[in-house]
Amino acid sequence: MTIQNKTVIVTGAGRGIGRATARHLAACGARLVLGARTEPEIAAVAAEIKAAGGEAAYRATDVTRRSELTALVDRACERFGGLDVIVSNAGIGPISRFDALRVDDWDAMIDVNLKGTLYGIAAALPVFARQESGHIINVLSTAGLQILPTMGVYAATKNALRTATEALRQESGQGLRVTEVSPGFVDTGFADFSITDPELKAAINKRKDELAISPDAIARAVAFAIDQPEDVEIGSIVVRPTAQH
Repeated sequence: MTIQNKTVIVTGAGRGIGRATARHLAACGARLVLGARTEPEIAAVAAEIKAAGGEAAYRATDVTRRSELTALVDRACERFGGLDVIVSNAGIGPISRFDALRVDDWDAMIDVNLKGTLYGIAAALPVFARQESGHIINVLSTAGLQILPTMGVYAATKNALRTATEALRQESGQGLRVTEVSPGFVDTGFADFSITDPELKAAINKRKDELAISPDAIARAVAFAIDQPEDVEIGSIVVRPTAQH
């Protein structure tokens, strides 16, 4: 497997898709560097990985601060001698109707979902340029593929990132691979810690209970993209429940 011994950063690694991805890649032989705002959560994930015989380091990371993503990349290089993949998974989704005027939530989604991922790209690219190799994987959302009410700003951040990811893919040379992964409804508890509107939170949780898939499905998709020959790039993957329209 080409995943074996690769050094992989995963942001938002303390729960949900990030945690599942970190654990799965570690089981495939990767060396993980975990980032998230809540240090006890990523410390627990790192401990799980080590208990299973894997390698993991971590650093508390707020992706809205460019310096902290630079420090996370530095941590990977110091601990494991380089960086092969960055999985930018950190994201929030306090969705609402526009006329609810939750402007602070709009700002937060732009800062985390869009700027946070761009800061990860900025931190990783100099390392990849020195190595003449690397892989950027950005976790987006099917919310950007099918636009629905209440999803306007959230989908906008994901589609802005989709545009940036495609432009980066076209700019990248032979040594840099770029992948976007768009999950559908995934059982992550995302609504509980992200959505501030109580009625929308209840509605999203109801739909999640009806059709959500395991975050392990997204982890396997990320692993598939990584586990390709170096001259093969998986540009885009959409993973959603079969019942999701």
